Amino acid sequence: MTRSLLAQSSRRARSVPLLALLPLAVLVLLLLVTGCSPTGPEKGTVTEKPTSAGRWAPRPGSAWQWQLDGRVDPGIDVPVYDIDGFENTTADVARLHRDGRKVICYINAGAWEDFRPDSDAFPASVRGRPNGWDGERWLDIRRLDILKPLMEKRFDMCRAKGFDAVEPDLLDGYLNDTGFPLRAAHQLAYNRMIARIAHERDMSVGLKNDLPQVPALVGTFDFAVNEECAQYDECTLLTPFVEAGKAVLHVEYALSTKDFCAQSHRLGFSSMRKKLDLDTWRQAC
Repeated sequence: MTRSLLAQSSRRARSVPLLALLPLAVLVLLLLVTGCSPTGPEKGTVTEKPTSAGRWAPRPGSAWQWQLDGRVDPGIDVPVYDIDGFENTTADVARLHRDGRKVICYINAGAWEDFRPDSDAFPASVRGRPNGWDGERWLDIRRLDILKPLMEKRFDMCRAKGFDAVEPDLLDGYLNDTGFPLRAAHQLAYNRMIARIAHERDMSVGLKNDLPQVPALVGTFDFAVNEECAQYDECTLLTPFVEAGKAVLHVEYALSTKDFCAQSHRLGFSSMRKKLDLDTWRQAC
């Protein structure tokens, strides 16, 4: 039995201030959003949006489910699922596909996890300080020579299981006390490498948090995944994605839906409230 993936949620670092808020561009979007109860199904919107290279990517406003706690429950009626790549099987992904879903593969790209089956493949030299979650340590993202083949194997796993896209977590180590002298340039190089690995496998890829580098990376990544931008008044930093026709998949934990859904509608985000353990419960805007 594997460890609960509570540690995969709410990874935002707050000790380092983000860049000043970008100006909010003029944005007019028609958004199909349907409500749902915390326990009931939700009819989702159509999500087909091929990239310029023909890869699927979620479109702005697509309803989604984010479940990282164990194997997926396919009972939520939304068109996009984001689930753990290790915890779920080829059969789980195929079941979602049969139900008309697109499926995003969650992996950790920025920290070593002692509970993953490939943990021994990460040499001690790239394992930094603990990141606040049991069994995890920051990775030295400067070591592209070591980390690239390890991440390629993880992305190969996602592709082999039939996933349509990847959500690589912890793409903002340079904003944290990792034990390594990481700089913004190191993070840009690493994140671009991660995106290339996904695209080489014909999968789209999402930029997880890392709001200061959105202007530099919006052209490289196919969508964004964000935690708590409304709580910290940062959501306008993500508008370049929607302006480029790319989805922002957004969750809040502490705020109620009445506190952020109106703004999410205006910005064209795919927003919902989730519990920190990222189980099946959700409240969509």
